[in-house]
Amino acid sequence: MNTKKLIVKSRTENLSQIRDFISSNAAEAGFSKDEIDNMILAVDEACTNVIKHAYKYSPDGDILIEIKYDRTAFTITIEDNGMSFDPDVVPSPDLQKYYREHRVGGLGMYLMKTLMDEVKYKSVPGKYNRVSLIKKIKAA
Repeated sequence: MNTKKLIVKSRTENLSQIRDFISSNAAEAGFSKDEIDNMILAVDEACTNVIKHAYKYSPDGDILIEIKYDRTAFTITIEDNGMSFDPDVVPSPDLQKYYREHRVGGLGMYLMKTLMDEVKYKSVPGKYNRVSLIKKIKAA
């Protein structure tokens, strides 16, 4: 099992460092450029949600990104100590209405679930929030 960790402060300018971290590790695990781009988009959404919602744009919160992978799965875990939320209360978006109204934002959970094979969320209010984004590795 390969494991790598990255800790950054909750600032949008750190998203590029997170993207590079995901990209290089996913490439090392053998994913295609399209698969890597999808993972980066899912992680970007998750981290942006942490910055906006968990830390309310406070630049001093920690975001821990941990990557674990073996021959079967590539798991990206994003953990923060900000405010928790219940992903089950986030409704599935009506995409046609969304586009008709030219809305921006609000598709983070939908994108994560669409782009990844599995999304797990665990929150212990007052302690931590953890989202795990899992991409299965297809046997060569």
